[in-house]
Amino acid sequence: MKILIVEDEAHTGEYLKKGLREAGYYTELMRDGVDGLHEATEGDYDLVLLDVNLPGIDGWSVLRSLRRKKPHLPVLYLTARDSIEDRVKGLELGADDYLIKPFSFSELLARIKTVLRRGIQSQESTTLQVADLQLDLVRRRASRAGRRLDLTAKEFGLLELFMRRQGEVLPRTLIASLMWDINFDSESNVIVVAVGRLRSKIDDAFDAKLLRTVRGMGYVLDEPEPETEP
Repeated sequence: MKILIVEDEAHTGEYLKKGLREAGYYTELMRDGVDGLHEATEGDYDLVLLDVNLPGIDGWSVLRSLRRKKPHLPVLYLTARDSIEDRVKGLELGADDYLIKPFSFSELLARIKTVLRRGIQSQESTTLQVADLQLDLVRRRASRAGRRLDLTAKEFGLLELFMRRQGEVLPRTLIASLMWDINFDSESNVIVVAVGRLRSKIDDAFDAKLLRTVRGMGYVLDEPEPETEP
């Protein structure tokens, strides 16, 4: 799941970005209403976290414009504006939820899951599948051949990335950028270790291996090719 954060306060924005990535979500951070509206409109997101007091265009105007172009994109206001009038205004403009700062991160995660669950329209969009490997994006569960896989939040996010890009070789630099928000350091083995742990969990107990290393290029997750007769 990919979440857009529109937040001008630097500390709060980075806190949200880091916390949500650790929870296994892809995140992008925009610091003003103009860039936030453009990214929400042109990008492919599952949810927007939106502040109200933003430079450029305020959060009320961002949501008005966004609703005309993407009426079904879930939006959660995350703001210090705590009056009843503000809450009512936000919901009447079309927000799916409204959370007051300061907030508990665990409550934010719970509300995000609820909003995503409500916003998803079809079973196809809630589940990713490659061969007998299945990922339930709402319930945050992974299974293979009906057997539950015990993944960490980071492993879940990494597996979601591979499954969304089934058959595509993903370079380590891309994985590092999307999953760790870092530039890849060739001396670092963080990607190798993380992919190795994930591969062990999804492949070790099964004959058909889904996650492969492509030497000199990266990693790919795909259905195994059928064996050909000699």
